[in-house]
Amino acid sequence: MLTNNLKMIRIAQKFIKSFSHALHGIAFLFKSQVNSRIELIITCIVVIAGILFKISTSEWLIILLCIALVLSLEGINTAIETFANKLHPDFDMEIGKVKDVAAGAVLIAAIVAAIIGFIIFVPRILDLFKN
Repeated sequence: MLTNNLKMIRIAQKFIKSFSHALHGIAFLFKSQVNSRIELIITCIVVIAGILFKISTSEWLIILLCIALVLSLEGINTAIETFANKLHPDFDMEIGKVKDVAAGAVLIAAIVAAIIGFIIFVPRILDLFKN
């Protein structure tokens, strides 16, 4: 019985430590990357708009997936750039390609998220001007 309790405590401690590391990573992302702060501001605006326009549950799910995708890809892009800069501080064309592809992935997700946002919000905004 005591052994099981100790195992559970160790598992909980590892989980808390992993969670703490993840939070430090998120903090680093927003402290170090201007684009992530811009994306966070846009996220806040979109969430406020979703509340004000009372978007449907399915629209919320789509919006939240878009937010998660863009912010997660921004985090992966930052991790790749940080690692690449540490690995090879001088300019390297191949590392530059890797960094460009990672940045491109963020851009693709952001463009698709913006299109989805327009599809969801523009009709509602237009309705404000009709009435």
